[in-house]
Amino acid sequence: MDRRQHRRTGATAVTVGILLGLGTAATGCTGSGAAAEDVKGPSDPVTALHRAADALRDAGSSKAGTSMEMATGGTRVTIRGKGVYDYRRRLGRLTVLLPEDPAGASEHRPITELLAPGALYMKNRGAGVPADKWVRVETATLSDGNLVTGGATDPFAAAEVLRGTREATFVERTEVAGIPVRHYRGTADLGRAVRYASAENKASLAAAAKGFATAAVPFDAYLDDEGRIRKLRQRFSFVNGRQRASVAVASTLLLYDFGVPADVRLPAPTDIYAGRIAEDDTGGSA
Repeated sequence: MDRRQHRRTGATAVTVGILLGLGTAATGCTGSGAAAEDVKGPSDPVTALHRAADALRDAGSSKAGTSMEMATGGTRVTIRGKGVYDYRRRLGRLTVLLPEDPAGASEHRPITELLAPGALYMKNRGAGVPADKWVRVETATLSDGNLVTGGATDPFAAAEVLRGTREATFVERTEVAGIPVRHYRGTADLGRAVRYASAENKASLAAAAKGFATAAVPFDAYLDDEGRIRKLRQRFSFVNGRQRASVAVASTLLLYDFGVPADVRLPAPTDIYAGRIAEDDTGGSA
């Protein structure tokens, strides 16, 4: 195995530990019950959801807040992130905060994540990686396509999952952070999402469609009057590699301040770690 291949394989093993390791340690039809109230938006909920990713691209950029929750063994683990995303360039930057260890004894340094087409870059990941270096992971090599592994779902990839919506219902008109929105509830199919996804996300979503316990993704989506996602909660199901048990993960996105500057720059090749990644406390190893 050459050095480059070793780096990619090792990084993948360690990255999976961000979420899966924490869990181990914690041991189409449409409908509208209130369609008459939804006079400003598309009459078909499925159509509105299929267009959500395009509406984000048209918006250009936004700030993003992320939350990922997993309940296992009676304990709930939550990973939070905050940053910006450029929907036209498909580039994002998030600062991800890991929870305390189950014993509550130690704190984790915030992890900086850069989201790019086909790749995830992480800084302050630990596991023997120097503090000034980045780890690069090819998202198509991850069994979940990086919808859950990094502890934060790529906002544009999450929106593209909605392209696979098979059924959805308009729930109500409500507000998110003071912004009027329409609340839709439905289920997307990852296999269908792959067929309609952008070229940049096809491989990652295809990996998720094969790697998750089920390709069905239940969701609650809140779209503003321009069709942009303001809040999106998706529920993924994966198989814990250690316990071979199905684990449910809830990923929530909050998008706001559309049009904000989002200057995301990827690391230079010399800033990417090329050495061996040590075995970490989640059991991942090179």
